[in-house]
Amino acid sequence: MTIDRIWSYPPQVARTEGEDLTGFTVVATDGTVGHVDREGGHSGMRHLVVDTGVWVFGRSVLVPVGMVAGIDSAERRISVACSRGQIKAAPPFRTDSETRDPDYLTRVAAYYHGLPPREATSA
Repeated sequence: MTIDRIWSYPPQVARTEGEDLTGFTVVATDGTVGHVDREGGHSGMRHLVVDTGVWVFGRSVLVPVGMVAGIDSAERRISVACSRGQIKAAPPFRTDSETRDPDYLTRVAAYYHGLPPREATSA
């Protein structure tokens, strides 16, 4: 996966354009991460802001949509191709202004692009 592709849904992911993913549960390869708080896509860099609840001390994380392995609309569930620990170790997300910061987005893309390929659980 190229760094540019990290900001686009993978071709194998069935996604209904315009579908609101807010509230969908996000599941990593080893368990639940949280719920989609909002979607973003400033300058074509599409991502999910995931509210982790108490799992990561109430913080949100930014997950590029290129990490999405599957979407199950009926179950309101999104599977991602990384572990909970990998998401927790990603560059910290603090404010929405970071979604427009090229340096921050470059760090996020490089981090997720550098992860070893993984099989996700099915959505």
